[in-house]
Amino acid sequence: MRKPERFRRFLDYFTTHFPEPQTELRYGNPYELIVAVVLSAQCTDKRVNHVMPALLEQFPTPAQLALASADNIFPFIRSISYPNNKAKHLAGLGRMLVDDFGSEVPSTIEELQRLPGVGRKTANVIVSVIYNQPAMAVDTHVFRVSHRLGLVNKTATTPLAVEKELVRYIPLVLIPKAHHWLILHGRYICVARTPKCEICPLKGFCKYYITNFGQPAAEDLNAATTPSI
Repeated sequence: MRKPERFRRFLDYFTTHFPEPQTELRYGNPYELIVAVVLSAQCTDKRVNHVMPALLEQFPTPAQLALASADNIFPFIRSISYPNNKAKHLAGLGRMLVDDFGSEVPSTIEELQRLPGVGRKTANVIVSVIYNQPAMAVDTHVFRVSHRLGLVNKTATTPLAVEKELVRYIPLVLIPKAHHWLILHGRYICVARTPKCEICPLKGFCKYYITNFGQPAAEDLNAATTPSI
């Protein structure tokens, strides 16, 4: 199967069954989302959602976060992975939002990457979710699933290489949604250690499945139902 056909089937499936995917991080405004995304690096959304209410009660705005030190922030995020580094990032992020951006979360990838703790992946999440720009954030789920499905080449060995291949074949209007589709599929079905291939609705065109289990049954070639994710 040629790559354009794989993308067509991938997009057809999710636009039909999950037309409006959403991030699982809870947020009420751009400031809350950027804080949550910084905390979510190598940490589950569930854990981030657990600590965010108390953190935001103490630091509800960029101005209040800007007045905090890393030591002030640490107790609220101690259960998050790498809390020391993330506390330092958030303290610096608050100050820069106030001093350089008038307490507003910037809308460009270049400006976002100036903020402490914000790399390209985080910047892509912000511009995609908040500003609906055609940016593809590549985390471990997106990287894994796109390779297993055969959407990207084996030579795409970096997140940026995967990002470039994905955006080449996905229509601009669907890129923000495709980011969520790949993440959610990787989080609940195409998991890292033991992918749930037996219930995967995409195995009819999945390279990983064909390599490991052979050609799928006829009924899987045009699967029309999905397990809940």
